[in-house]
Amino acid sequence: MSEKVGFIGLGNMGLPMSLRLLEAGHAVVGCDVQESARKAFCDKGGIWADSSREVASQCAIVMASLPTPAVVELVALGKDGVTAGTKVEVFIDLSTTGPEMAKRVSQALKQRGIVAMDAPVSGGIAGAAKGTLSVMTAGPKESYERVKDLLACFGKNVFYVGEQAGAGQLMKLINNLLSATTLAASCEALCVGMKGGLDPETMLTVLNASTGRSGATEDKIPRYVLPGVPINFGLDLSFKDVSLCVEAGEALQVPMYCGRTIRQIWHHAMSKGGPDQDMMDVSRCIEDWAGVKLSGSKPASK
Repeated sequence: MSEKVGFIGLGNMGLPMSLRLLEAGHAVVGCDVQESARKAFCDKGGIWADSSREVASQCAIVMASLPTPAVVELVALGKDGVTAGTKVEVFIDLSTTGPEMAKRVSQALKQRGIVAMDAPVSGGIAGAAKGTLSVMTAGPKESYERVKDLLACFGKNVFYVGEQAGAGQLMKLINNLLSATTLAASCEALCVGMKGGLDPETMLTVLNASTGRSGATEDKIPRYVLPGVPINFGLDLSFKDVSLCVEAGEALQVPMYCGRTIRQIWHHAMSKGGPDQDMMDVSRCIEDWAGVKLSGSKPASK
C-alpha cells in the first residue's frame, strides 16, 4: 500500500533514498536547506516543502538523513522543526548521530506524542541508489512493524536491534569503527608487503581467501585505494562517527584503546589535509609514514 512519507535532507544519501521511495509508488514530501536539491527531487515526482515543520504537517511518517547531531537536533526539535508539525506521528532518523542524541530527541518528541526511531544506514551512496543498504532500527516494536516496508525500499537488510532509543545508533557506530579500523590496519599491512617486495593485488587475492579478509580488503582497497579514487564519504563525517563510538564506549566504561588509536589517525589526516578530504585520503597518511605508494598501483575500473 502506498504511503505519504516526509523526507528531510536530500543530500548525497537522502536524495537517492527518497527516490527509492518514489520509485516504490509512495508520495514523498521533501525539503533541504540546499535549493539545488529541489530539481533532482521534483523531477522524479517529489513534492517540495519549505521547512521541516511543513513536511511534518503533511505526513504522519517523517524520515531524516542529515550530516551531524546538531543538525538533527535542530530539525527535530527547533521552532520550525518536526516537533512543530501538526500531522507527524513517527520520526525516523536515518543519520548517524550517536545514542545520546537519539535518546534526547526521543524523549523530547515523546512529550509531543511523536514516536522517534533511530535507523542509521550503512552501504554508502551506491547502496542508497541500488536499495541495498543495511538499516539498523531501534524503537517501539509496533512502530517498527509499521515502517519496515518503507525502510525496505532502500534497505536490502532491515534489522530491528531493540526497543531502546539509541540502540540503532550504537550498532551503527560499532560498524563504522570496525570499518575504519580494518581500512587503516589493511593499508598499513599492505604497505609492509609492498616495502618487502609483494604486489598489492596479489596480497589482496591471498588475504581475501584467508582469515585476514575484511570489507577493506574485499571492497574499499581494490575499488578506491589502489586506483586512487574517492569513496565520496567525507573524512570529517568519518571522524565524527569514530569519535562518537569512542565516546559511547567510554561512557559504558570500555577503555577503547583501539578506537582511540583510529581516532588519532583520522585526526592526523584531517590536520594534514583538512576536514574536506575524502575518507580514503587516510591511506595517504599511512603511505607517507611507510614511504610507499598504494594509490595509483591499479587502474580505476571503467
